[in-house]
Amino acid sequence: MNFFKQSIISPKKIGAIAPSSNSLSQLITEVVDLSNKRCVVELGSGTGVFTKEIIKKISPECIFFSLETNQEFVKETKKNCQNVVVYNASAKDIKKYLIKHNQNTCDCIVSGLPWAFFGQKEQEELLNVLYESLCDGGEFLTFAYIHGLSIPAGIKFRELLNKKFKDVKKTKVIWNNLPPAFVYYCKK
Repeated sequence: MNFFKQSIISPKKIGAIAPSSNSLSQLITEVVDLSNKRCVVELGSGTGVFTKEIIKKISPECIFFSLETNQEFVKETKKNCQNVVVYNASAKDIKKYLIKHNQNTCDCIVSGLPWAFFGQKEQEELLNVLYESLCDGGEFLTFAYIHGLSIPAGIKFRELLNKKFKDVKKTKVIWNNLPPAFVYYCKK
């Protein structure tokens, strides 16, 4: 499977030209202590780079699944992370899949979605669904590319995070990621 080919086919859905680096994958899964989470959901698993790190850090009792809209990436994640549950579904359907796993909410969402490629309305709608899917004190982690800080959609996304969540922090920049990226940590 060729990540670059998928990014050419669906640039606004993929939002990247290469998979996230190991450094970014480690950072996004180290911002919070995943070992004590009861339910973790990953949005946009891509090829499973974040997924690999998540499964290393969650407890065996943790309910974990991923939602990915690209069928080729679903196959790739399942190939790279055997025994992981990956649904070919939109992040907007998170509540449906939480219920499927006998959960009303989760305590952590790890997102690989290309937020800066979404319009304002789509950002707002999706953030509302994700916020409602988190338990009180739940944590939302997502990454952004450094250049996204200066484009309108990236600026609007940061504003929406600050408006929606009670605590929003930005990590250090991972310069060896292509392109350089950082993680937003948000707490409900």
